[in-house]
Amino acid sequence: MSKIQHRNLYREVADRIRELIEHGDLIPGERISERELCEKFGVSRTPLREALKVLATEGLVELLPNRGARVMRLTVKMVKDTYDLMGALEGLSGELACQQISDSDIAKVGELHDKMLEHYRRRELTEYFRVNQQIHEKILAASDNEILIEMYNNLSHRVKRVRYSKQMSDDFWGQAVHDHEEMIGALRQRDGRRLGQILRDHLCNKLEAASLAGILDDTPDQDVTAH
Repeated sequence: MSKIQHRNLYREVADRIRELIEHGDLIPGERISERELCEKFGVSRTPLREALKVLATEGLVELLPNRGARVMRLTVKMVKDTYDLMGALEGLSGELACQQISDSDIAKVGELHDKMLEHYRRRELTEYFRVNQQIHEKILAASDNEILIEMYNNLSHRVKRVRYSKQMSDDFWGQAVHDHEEMIGALRQRDGRRLGQILRDHLCNKLEAASLAGILDDTPDQDVTAH
């Protein structure tokens, strides 16, 4: 990994650590080694600690009094509580989007959906997730509600490692694609109520799949030895 040269170091460091967490290189409950990350990124402890404070406000990192920091554990309740809020926001975004999205933007979402289906048929999970996320972002943007989008994105950081986890069964993957087919149909019909409900149900399905896959943790609180 390249050394960080950007002047706004703590934000760049926060972005790098966020990626490590989302990609599973830093696992839930793991103590974060400041020394190792300073060496990896080529920075001092000051911007690293500022970055950890930023990530703590996002719910990705837990600051431990006089003991550094660790990656926040994801419990069923934590993810359910987060998804409940995200579902309400995403459902509202779907309703608003149907009221004001342009025909050309609907066409662009349809094109993204077709690309996503191609990746699904080829079993290209990483590429599938990338386009999948773009579809949700397009619908959010079409709501034209900046506060809604900001709140949603702040919550999304907390559970991105669950929402786009590669530990997904074929049955769940098939259900997710079916949900997206329904989303596109409702968007094209500008049926905001239906699209909002589909988006809410879509998150509920993800929570169930994550629970079944054993991604979420309900074990007693304890540190995981750093690797």
